[in-house]
Amino acid sequence: MLTSKSFSRARRALLSAALAVSVTMGMSLSPASAADPIKVAAIYTVPVEQQWVSRIDKALKAAQERGDITYTFSENVANTDYERVMREYAEQGMDLVVGEAFAVERAARKVAAEYPETAFLMGSSFGPAQPNFAVFDNWIHEPSYLSGMIAGATTKSNIIGMVGGYAIPEVNRLMNAFMEGATSVNPDVKFLVTFINSWYDPPKAKESAFAMIDKGADILYAERFGVSDAAKEKGILAIGNVIDTSDDYPGTILSSALWHMEPTVDRAIDAVVSEEFEPADYGPYSFMSYGGGSFIVDESLAPADAVEAAKAKEAEINDGLFRVNVNDSEPKSTM
Repeated sequence: MLTSKSFSRARRALLSAALAVSVTMGMSLSPASAADPIKVAAIYTVPVEQQWVSRIDKALKAAQERGDITYTFSENVANTDYERVMREYAEQGMDLVVGEAFAVERAARKVAAEYPETAFLMGSSFGPAQPNFAVFDNWIHEPSYLSGMIAGATTKSNIIGMVGGYAIPEVNRLMNAFMEGATSVNPDVKFLVTFINSWYDPPKAKESAFAMIDKGADILYAERFGVSDAAKEKGILAIGNVIDTSDDYPGTILSSALWHMEPTVDRAIDAVVSEEFEPADYGPYSFMSYGGGSFIVDESLAPADAVEAAKAKEAEINDGLFRVNVNDSEPKSTM
């Protein structure tokens, strides 16, 4: 027997099929005959402006603008309140709930299991779980390596400062890939590494960056907001992470490793609509080959040969001829 939610999804699938047939036959359809958008909610523990969360929000808003989903979200949700918010959205009949379970793994998985009719897609350090808990992450270690190549070839002091949020695998692998990319073109480069133990504390990140500049860093890896502000004030360069902030810091952002959540979100939405959603690891959809990550460089700030080398390596990655190492261990200062 179909549940009410299963019936609703089946109805959408039938309507979608009818739409496809009608278009093929050249018939016009009234709006009422088109498939209903699925209901999606997102739960964020930080402000939606925070770079990591903003990529999820951007992808979901794009899906809403296409008419594929209706979208609502809660931001600044405390870890102690996360379980309650998950339940509220499930009780409201959401088809898909997206969020971040890094600090609430056990609670989030417990709630998901209680609502098997709801699909959950959560940022997580761990694996998927039956019956409905899928996971994702921003695997942008590949563009991070390329931005490291640019930084290693550009630095004049051979000292690069790196400010991260927390020393968790998701951050560590990006910073380690960046460091490996830098040393691949400049074995003499040294790194100053610090973590501010916060996902959103721009003043603290800025203070840490100033300390690194005082120690000779002439390029800063801005894993957190606030670092690029320090670079701009002191007239040095910065490496962006996750989002493109070059318009906000013209002449400061040397290169960036960008995350695109659209491939992940769109696949999850398609799976829910087609009644084929399964607890799976959506992490690979952040790889460059799927369009989930990309690399940009301000060619006016970087040596031409460095840009050429990084773009050649980018082509090798996309062609499957070069694999960037995944190192989840905590990166350490080398000076």
